[in-house]
Amino acid sequence: MRVLDRFEEILIIVLMAAATTLIFVAVTQRYSLDMLASLVRASRGWDIAWISDSARAAYGAVRSVNLVWAQEACIYLFVWMAKFGAAYGVRIGIHVGVDVLVERLEGRAKTIVTVIAMSGGILFTFIVAWIGTDFVYHVYKGGQTSPDLEIKMWIVYLAVPLGSALMCFRFVQALYWYLTTGYIAHHDLGAVDGVDDDGASEGKA
Repeated sequence: MRVLDRFEEILIIVLMAAATTLIFVAVTQRYSLDMLASLVRASRGWDIAWISDSARAAYGAVRSVNLVWAQEACIYLFVWMAKFGAAYGVRIGIHVGVDVLVERLEGRAKTIVTVIAMSGGILFTFIVAWIGTDFVYHVYKGGQTSPDLEIKMWIVYLAVPLGSALMCFRFVQALYWYLTTGYIAHHDLGAVDGVDDDGASEGKA
């Protein structure tokens, strides 16, 4: 489990870092082109040859970097990050949930409702993984490619069955922990600014 946990965390970090870096580079290039274009226009009236030549050369160099594919790549990176991030969320208990009823129950009733809720998560993610696998297979047979990156779309859509399968496994793992130890993964409210350990806002009695 440690290997799977670390792989999950590293994958999410790498995807997030790659998407953030790519967005930063693409935005920087766009604004650099606007600034250099303005400098080229302004240098025409300055009659300073070296500024005009340098601005034109810099504009050409920046424009030669082809980042047309950047937006598409970022979308795919965020899709993969979201799918595996959802599985990570199940593992550490950060998904939003309505637990008003569960918290009011006790004993066997609370156990039954909790098991039903976790089983629903298992069933739902299993169905998504199953349908996603069938969809990826048909996309693979169709040979569809992405418009900008020109990569096989089945590779992109593979995030759906893989992420859902991992999420299903995390629900099974959570249910097993609950049935054997009574433990339910939950987010540490102490890590949230303005919230104390009891879940009440600071400053309130």
